[in-house]
Amino acid sequence: MPEAKETVLEINLGNLAHNYRYLRSKIDKDVKFLSVVKAHAYGSDSVAIAKKLEELGTDYFAVAYVEEGIRLRENGITKPILVLHPQFTHFEEIIEHCLEPNLYSEKILRSFIATAEKLKQKNYPVHIKLNTGLNRLGFDQPEIETVKELISTTPTLKIASVFSHLAASEDWQERDFTVGQIDLFRKMSWELIKDLEHEPLLHICNTSGVINYTKAAFSMVRTGIGLYGYGNDETVDPYLKPVGKLKTIISQIRKLDKGATVGYNRSFKVEKPSRIATLPVGHADGINRIYGKQKAGVFVNGEYAPIVGNVCMDIIMIDVTGIDCEEGDEVIVFGGPQHPVKFAEAGGTISYELITGIQRRVTRKIIPE
Repeated sequence: MPEAKETVLEINLGNLAHNYRYLRSKIDKDVKFLSVVKAHAYGSDSVAIAKKLEELGTDYFAVAYVEEGIRLRENGITKPILVLHPQFTHFEEIIEHCLEPNLYSEKILRSFIATAEKLKQKNYPVHIKLNTGLNRLGFDQPEIETVKELISTTPTLKIASVFSHLAASEDWQERDFTVGQIDLFRKMSWELIKDLEHEPLLHICNTSGVINYTKAAFSMVRTGIGLYGYGNDETVDPYLKPVGKLKTIISQIRKLDKGATVGYNRSFKVEKPSRIATLPVGHADGINRIYGKQKAGVFVNGEYAPIVGNVCMDIIMIDVTGIDCEEGDEVIVFGGPQHPVKFAEAGGTISYELITGIQRRVTRKIIPE
């Protein structure tokens, strides 16, 4: 009997635990571990993932936006939560839910100080982002003195960590640039914290940083994509296990004669008598049009079946000619026999975009460790 009854994203917590332990083994025991669970934990389920990581012993979490942190708090997550990209309008909610903001510009620093003073906070934990070359968010080196002055003149804030972000830690051709970022971070962070009465956490390593630049772990590392099974390096990927597996079923199989066409715009023409199967998944679920027209494919009973024609909103069509299958059989889109990286590459994109793009209408099924 076929296992799948609908389109399902299986979330394997055993694989998550494996990845956590592998990444943890790369750093010293006294280095803290921050788990990034933004974007629904990279397209999976942030609550289930965070609960498992808290059980495994992670020290910190990070989310992109305040609402993501609130959801974790409302579901019982107690570890510290760094909000990487907070907005002015959510500062009171940050404090209400004991979240910790990344303060990355003079304007946002002044604004959060004002909110903290209004709410009569003392030593509220905040994180200071330094720009060392990614040129996205963060204070530049000439702004360090301003940050020090603002922090020193208010009792409301306490720096919990100082951090930056590597731009190309997975690319060995950019090694000189990465080493330069690490050196600049060391200098900038020391300039910022040298007069403090406490020692904030320092972190710059992302997943590829943990793997390739272990000596730059400082006192904490941040990992996102690695936790979900991707090392940004084909030599590292075999040591990690993708957490998500996207499965669906065959809705219908149609026999077509030579010359028939399939789908919108008649974009696939049958060149010989064929069997074409329809699947209940489409670009509204995150399998975008880039995967159509035989660029990518799926696995049916262990055999590869190319996606034919244009991907529709709720349906894709696959060529199952010569494959022993019937309506109701399970289909694996990615995971299992097809690594998600390979599926993404077939469409000309990256694993990040694929896994975070699986829409919420796709049922999530949690597989315990």
